[in-house]
Amino acid sequence: MHERDLININAAERMSLLHDQLKISGYVGHALEVYLVRLVFCFFAEHTGIFAANQFQALIEQRTAEDGQDLAHWLAQCFEVLNTPHEKRFTRLDPQLAAFRYINGQLFAEHLPTAAFNREMRELLLEGCALDWGRISPAIFGALFQSVMDAKNRRHLGAHYTSETNILKLIKPLFLDELRAEFERVKRQSKSNLFAFQEQLASLKFFDPACGCGNFLVIVYRELRLLELEVLRALFGASKALSIGAGEFNILCNVNQFYGIEIEEFPAQIAQTALWLTDHQMNQMASQEFGQYYLRIPLTHSATIRHGNALQLDWRELVPPAKLNYILGNPPFIGKAYQTPAQKKDLAQVFHDVKGAGVLDFVAAWFRKAADYMADNTAVKTAFVATNSITQGEQVGVLWSDLLKRGIHIHFAHRTFQWSNEAKGNAAVHCVIIGFALHDAMKKQLFVYETPQSEPSEMKPSNINPYLLAAPNVVLEKRRVAPVGALPMVFGSMPNDGGHLLLSAPERAALISKEPAAAAWIKPFAMGYELINNSPRYCLWLVDISPDELQQLPHVLARVQQCRQHRLQSLRPATTLLAARPGLFGEIRQPASTYLAIPCVSSERRQYIPLAFLPSTHIAGDKLLIIPNAQRYQFGVLTSAMHMAWMRTVCGRLENRYQYSITIVYNNFPWPENITDQQRNTIEQAAQAVLDARAQTLNASLAALYDPFTMPVKLVNAHRQLDRAVDAAYSKQKFSGDAERVAFLFERYQQRTASLAPQKPQRRKRV
Repeated sequence: MHERDLININAAERMSLLHDQLKISGYVGHALEVYLVRLVFCFFAEHTGIFAANQFQALIEQRTAEDGQDLAHWLAQCFEVLNTPHEKRFTRLDPQLAAFRYINGQLFAEHLPTAAFNREMRELLLEGCALDWGRISPAIFGALFQSVMDAKNRRHLGAHYTSETNILKLIKPLFLDELRAEFERVKRQSKSNLFAFQEQLASLKFFDPACGCGNFLVIVYRELRLLELEVLRALFGASKALSIGAGEFNILCNVNQFYGIEIEEFPAQIAQTALWLTDHQMNQMASQEFGQYYLRIPLTHSATIRHGNALQLDWRELVPPAKLNYILGNPPFIGKAYQTPAQKKDLAQVFHDVKGAGVLDFVAAWFRKAADYMADNTAVKTAFVATNSITQGEQVGVLWSDLLKRGIHIHFAHRTFQWSNEAKGNAAVHCVIIGFALHDAMKKQLFVYETPQSEPSEMKPSNINPYLLAAPNVVLEKRRVAPVGALPMVFGSMPNDGGHLLLSAPERAALISKEPAAAAWIKPFAMGYELINNSPRYCLWLVDISPDELQQLPHVLARVQQCRQHRLQSLRPATTLLAARPGLFGEIRQPASTYLAIPCVSSERRQYIPLAFLPSTHIAGDKLLIIPNAQRYQFGVLTSAMHMAWMRTVCGRLENRYQYSITIVYNNFPWPENITDQQRNTIEQAAQAVLDARAQTLNASLAALYDPFTMPVKLVNAHRQLDRAVDAAYSKQKFSGDAERVAFLFERYQQRTASLAPQKPQRRKRV
């Protein structure tokens, strides 16, 4: 961990201890939050030249009693002085208090209840003063400081901030790269052009509608000020003749260029304060650069940070669209299963005119709100970090159909990568970054990652579609029927039995030892896990049993009775009705012949989803997808690189595992068209070679066969041969990789969809 990170964490730990002590004393809520923010500012101020060196620490050490009983009184007087202009202060004010600067900015304006301190709390305050707050990073410390309010997060102090590297992935293609390129152009021109460029920087407005502690806004402001410093260096660097803050040579960029919304009050206050701290750090840098001290105190400008619910507020009231340039941020990622009733209500309100919006992740609401906002100023550009799930599976058809209909164009994107930082114990999330607007971009950028942890490579496609592919704007919606010429795929049979009709290997052996006649009614059973891992599992399959035969099996009958009781206790009427036939699975779809089985969920580590043929005597559970009567041709196409590339692109994810879907993945898959007998035979032979290569490794599970570290060489070679055979059935041109395969399939899908679209009847011309 970097030294600066340790300084931030040490500071946050001191503040967390002080926070706890104040809370124990009864000082809670809004007052406590404001109090802590004021203390942070004072700590920072005396280490960065806003106050005299150790001025705040000296006040505490010299004027307050060691037992801390009068500390709150002196702090209250200090806060009042910091909020009072020098000309309005009492003439007989204590000299040590009178020496403090007037701060303003409304930071010290609110009257707070009197706190209660003791000896330990006074020592914590002095320990806080002793830290090197001049080296604090406002971007990182803001999020760390927020974590002091949640005791559950203390264990992972340092795991709650967004790394600057990841923030730069968003802001560079959104605006920073373009501004830097423009600076390189204008710095070779006249000074008047440089002044105009500086004024342009100062006119830009940025809005984060889920700003948290202001991490994104702080980094944006820092980068803006660094660029402005380069402008000033180009204008005056050689002569050092800059009169900082005077007339036309003023530092123009300021914190009032920034807007934010945050649902929690404390982070909102931190965000505003963090921007002030950043402003002062950048002013110090300018002072060092030009040899003149520059201080923006008292504070006359501030960021506009609204405490409120971004999905309920009208963003136009915070910042008029005509004044705004960029929307950016990292909205909450909450999936549909984890949303509170209030969050579901907010999401439904935002997507009030979109059918099926209940499947969307919470972050999707910010995309729609941004699209609605930008309709009032189509020059505004937006970029958000989001979970990769909004570019996969059924969410694409719901969200992006709506956004594309509203005129959204994707300007740049980072495909799936691991959103994390260097802190120990942090949770890594698989994310995407999407930059978009209501106008098209001449140049687009697509950043692709070989693995979620790797560095990206950049592509410059002509179009980026909602799946973040260099392909046409095709959106797959749920299709209920298989493509023409393809065999239907269905779910396996669903037990809905509470586990009473299912048996582990030991349970099967125990049941047969008690009732040998039960063996005839026990069949092998598999969900996805059992298929992949060759894990033995069984079920009672009583489809053809007669009442008399069942009566002769009391232990089997006991399980049937338990299944009936389970169904009767269900709150779902459909399940309750199933109690009338408790010996049967809730849904039965078992084929009468050999079938092809595909697991619903499979590891993303595998190059191929493990598919397998199973006999009709092997019962498929509802976590298997099955194709009755499938042959080697269907197996060959579905286990090919072509189909796997399609699946990886359009399927949903469970965590990061592939979640295969009938209605999205299979029913939308473009099968080879006009395939010749020779091409079909070649695919069938290659598919058989894959099956033969599997069989050569006796008793090996599909998990072992398809593990990237243990996959047998013969199986690898057989799959490569199959991939070539399937590719050739699609096109005479060789595909260089999965990106080309998917782009080809999307074009094929688009052509097929267009040909199937109903044509408007032509009106007959009058003669």
